[in-house]
Amino acid sequence: MLQIKNLHASVEDKVILNGINLEVKAGEVHAIMGPNGAGKSTLASVISGKDEYEMTEGEILLDNEDITELDPEERAHKGVFMSFQYPISIPGVSTTNFIKTAINETRKSKGLEDMPASEMLKMIKEKAELLDIDRKFLSRSLNEGFSGGEKKRNEIFQMAMLEPKLAILDETDSGLDIDALKIVANGVNKLKNKDNAVVVITHYQRLLDYIVPDFVHVLMDGKIVKSGTKELAYELEEKGYDWIKEELVK
Repeated sequence: MLQIKNLHASVEDKVILNGINLEVKAGEVHAIMGPNGAGKSTLASVISGKDEYEMTEGEILLDNEDITELDPEERAHKGVFMSFQYPISIPGVSTTNFIKTAINETRKSKGLEDMPASEMLKMIKEKAELLDIDRKFLSRSLNEGFSGGEKKRNEIFQMAMLEPKLAILDETDSGLDIDALKIVANGVNKLKNKDNAVVVITHYQRLLDYIVPDFVHVLMDGKIVKSGTKELAYELEEKGYDWIKEELVK
């Protein structure tokens, strides 16, 4: 599904990523953890193609296709979805109309006509019910006046509608209370399947109690320095990151 080979990246001439190698297969959930400034959000941004980050070396493959030179919109059309730590608000544009536009732009990129209105409404109803979302919520302007939990739930709804191959959740647990965290995690768990993959970027082990990863990777100083199972997340919660630094020095 996703292959990252020897990825180096910088922002404003400051080197952030120093040779990332990562493979995520269909049906898998991978968690990326690490201290502040390790490069976690930079990795998410580079995969999604954000302009301010410059890839200086390496490759990013999606289903064996090199997407390194594609812009964010093209990557989205290929099936890359990114949930942001701080979702933006768009006054005057309803969530439903935003989703309609996104879906139809993706269809257009594949040479398809717009999704018929009846099919779109049926899909909206099905996904809203799946995620326990009040459909009145979807008529509101995108994220305007939303709480942190509502913004994150809204992004999970967008993910449900767009049905991406690869979903990247960049610190989606940031600022959420336990109830909101459970709602978001429940949505992700309902949407993951054998044909898609999820990369969860987080500081905290608590999210991984609800979205159980197949693999946990520790990113430090721009590199993945340790990988393991869910148990590694518990170890990090208990010991912090210093013990890994000590291991690396030995």
